Amino acid sequence: QVNPLAELTNKRRLSAIGPGGLKREHARFEVRDVHHSHYGRMCPIETPEGANIGLMTSMATFAKIDKFGFLLTPYRKVQKGVASDDIVYLAADEEERYNIAHSTIAMDAKGRILDENVEIRYAGEVRYVNREDVDYMSVSPKQIVSISTSLIPFLENDDANRALMGSNMQRQAVPVIKSEAPIVGTGVEGVAARDSGYVVLAKHKGKVISVDGRRIIVQRLDEKGKPELDEKGKPIEDVYTLFKFVRTNQDTAVNQRPIVSVGEEVEKGAPIADGPSTEMGELALGKNVLVAFMPWEGYNFEDAILVNQELLEDDTFTTIHVEMYETIARDTQLGPEEITADIPNVSKESLKNLDESGIVRVGAYVTSQDILVGKVTPKGESETTPEEKIIRSVFGDRGRDVKDSSLKLPHGVEGRVIDVKVFEKEEVSELGSGINKLVKVFVGIRKPLDVGDKLAGRHGNKGVVSNVIPKEDMPFLPDGTPIQLVLSPLGVPSRMNVGQVLETHLGWLGKLTNRYFATPIFDGATEDEIMTELYEARKKFGLEDGDSEDLKTGKVTLRDGRTGSPFDFPIVVGIMYMLKLVHIAKDKIHARSTGPYSLIHQQPLGGKAHFGGQRFGEMEVWALEAYGAAHTLNEMLTIKSDDIKGRNDVYKAILKGINIPEPGIPESFKVLIKELQGLSLDVKVFDQNNVELDVDKL
Repeated sequence: QVNPLAELTNKRRLSAIGPGGLKREHARFEVRDVHHSHYGRMCPIETPEGANIGLMTSMATFAKIDKFGFLLTPYRKVQKGVASDDIVYLAADEEERYNIAHSTIAMDAKGRILDENVEIRYAGEVRYVNREDVDYMSVSPKQIVSISTSLIPFLENDDANRALMGSNMQRQAVPVIKSEAPIVGTGVEGVAARDSGYVVLAKHKGKVISVDGRRIIVQRLDEKGKPELDEKGKPIEDVYTLFKFVRTNQDTAVNQRPIVSVGEEVEKGAPIADGPSTEMGELALGKNVLVAFMPWEGYNFEDAILVNQELLEDDTFTTIHVEMYETIARDTQLGPEEITADIPNVSKESLKNLDESGIVRVGAYVTSQDILVGKVTPKGESETTPEEKIIRSVFGDRGRDVKDSSLKLPHGVEGRVIDVKVFEKEEVSELGSGINKLVKVFVGIRKPLDVGDKLAGRHGNKGVVSNVIPKEDMPFLPDGTPIQLVLSPLGVPSRMNVGQVLETHLGWLGKLTNRYFATPIFDGATEDEIMTELYEARKKFGLEDGDSEDLKTGKVTLRDGRTGSPFDFPIVVGIMYMLKLVHIAKDKIHARSTGPYSLIHQQPLGGKAHFGGQRFGEMEVWALEAYGAAHTLNEMLTIKSDDIKGRNDVYKAILKGINIPEPGIPESFKVLIKELQGLSLDVKVFDQNNVELDVDKL
């Protein structure tokens, strides 16, 4: 549910794994490979890159499933060389008996095939036959690929491996604050957005009588445009309630915005409100940005991307995320846990955002380690002194031993509390036994584009932001416009995704002439058409510098923002549609000094979720051994890991500013000895004087 496309694709997924299916380990190449029977039924491109490659696929655009569970694909009937409008759905075994032509063959206005001999498919092989012998033809070039793949313009110019990445990465695009439809699309965007269910569509023809941020009211009209009335003679009104910053399963926000105004008449099925990643009822996963393909001081080495400060100032790639934090008050053996603002040993400052019941108020701005829900857990009764007994009797049992177990905001998170939900045991019977109260806190977080974030185009051209540069230092066009993203030119030739270059040129043409293009896959704009129009448009705006009438390259002379002097060679510049992906650096960054340890090994835990350390594995140890870094190795395997006494001593030494003590014996050594003794082996430890040592006391 990262964006509407991700949800749509998820609902159209086909899998060969699962009950009655294959096991990942046993699936051979033959199963995973593209087969001729996939034509128009399963997408040959959209599939995961990992262990599931070829086993998880996506349904093709026009495919449907019959009552027996077979995939069918539509074909147009052809009789005596003339294509009719009759659509026939065929299963894979049925189509083997027919001569089937593809959808882009030349035809006249009446559907008569112009060429005498036509390229067809028969029983999975390509042949040429006379046009009279053609039985069926494909409906559309789009029918062989999935929805996600059909959103890639100039797909025919991209290598299949990169198209696969492009299809998969569109599903990971995070909805930006202000959605923007692509200048260069394929024409599928409108259908994809409507079918995803995130766009609010008018149920009946009507006239808008009220619009605000949370709901739209439409008065129904009949065929003649007169208001429809109910039994009592009142006009019938449809009320559409909009979602506002609702959390999805992937922590992105669903926010719907009205796109109609009062007095406007809407047809049945017309979009009246945009969802996330949609603009005017069309899918809008990213932003149109001005890009240049050129090296810049090494900041776009190895697919890195150089970003203009302007993109941060304009919130171009700023996204909103909604994260949920929950805490449970249970019954313990020592008494029930309590949700309260009366927490022991906590400053007044820390409680400033909590209400009297100990729950954070909606609208509070919270930063890491702030208390969201105050909670106390009873501690074991200790031997009470007479003084304590007096205090107890005076103040009731408030003075009893409780420990602070409040819910705090994790490290590195800050945002605004947008909703709080409290579930009581009395109200909700499904909470489970021993649970008295469940509190969920929803925090809205603004994440601007930052160094380390992953950006990608639609052609598998992905990269990581390496630096953010002031707009006055960026290269600029002859009219003074600064470039917004600088991409590496080496990202194109070896990867063979030339579609991105054609998109860049056509995007610039669209920007200059203020037009939007739909270039359907396998049937889109050609290079000559784009270059001719682009040159004419550039001449109007005085931007033809660096290009020539005879050899139109689409390149332009750029100047260096720092010196003002032109670069040595003309450079490809244009508008590319870029997506910000779900892999955000801020969510992944992590550091630890001390923290939790594993119970048996007494080594630090792993991973950000457990506030863990970095694993120093077997091979890394070999590397240090080979290098001869004895002291580093010693530290890694003792005081930085599982030498319990040693690491505590080191921590104290660092705090006091004295020299670090000698390392001791790691816990893993003791565990090994105990394991061997558990196997009835008589293992003992001796010092250099042959005196036996007690392992437990080491």
